[in-house]
Order: sequence, then C-alpha cells, then structure tokens
Amino acid sequence: MNKHNNKQWIPEIVYEEGEGQLPFIHVPPDQKDPKLLFIFISRPTGEFEPGSEGEEVPVIEMDLRQFVDLSVLKAGLTEEEYDKCRALLGLESLRSASKKGAAITKNVRGNVGG
Repeated sequence: MNKHNNKQWIPEIVYEEGEGQLPFIHVPPDQKDPKLLFIFISRPTGEFEPGSEGEEVPVIEMDLRQFVDLSVLKAGLTEEEYDKCRALLGLESLRSASKKGAAITKNVRGNVGG
C-alpha cells in the first residue's frame, strides 16, 4: 500500500545551510513533483492593534499567491503561448534562451576540454 497519498503530501520548502540561496523541496520517491505551490506573502502594514494582553501587535497583510512549474505550461501550451507566459515573467523566449544556453555550454566544454 502507498504510505504517502498525493492528496495528503504537503511539499516543504527548505533552504540549505551555508551559501545556497535557492530553496528546494524533498520529493518522496512515491510522490509526483508539485505542479503548483500556494504561498502566502506577508508584509507589515505599519499599523498596530492591541494583543491579548493589551500589547501593541503589528498588523500583517497576508496575500495568497500561486507559483507554477513552467514545464507544466510548456507541455500544455503552444510555443507562442508559452513564450507569452515567459515574457510576462521577464524571461526571454525559449528559443532565444536555449540558443544562449547552448553557447554557454559550448564555451564551458571548450574551457574544460582545452
């Protein structure tokens, strides 16, 4: 029996100690990668309200956001639609980014091999 149920598994975003700046998610072997993450963005409003004991407690604004795995969009959209999504995110078209990535890879291989 599957000890992890996809409906019950909740991804946990973690950061590696040290110099790593990118977060990661440990995906159990019997689970699928999350296609969408819901994350609250919190910001202090600058206002305060009385706490349970009369102390000043900052008011925090919570805004629920969704973050999507772009490979899911890439698989379901046309190249033009996908590039439109990339542009909205401030990214180059996939064709342009792939061309630049190939040039960088070629340069790295040339430096490593030579």
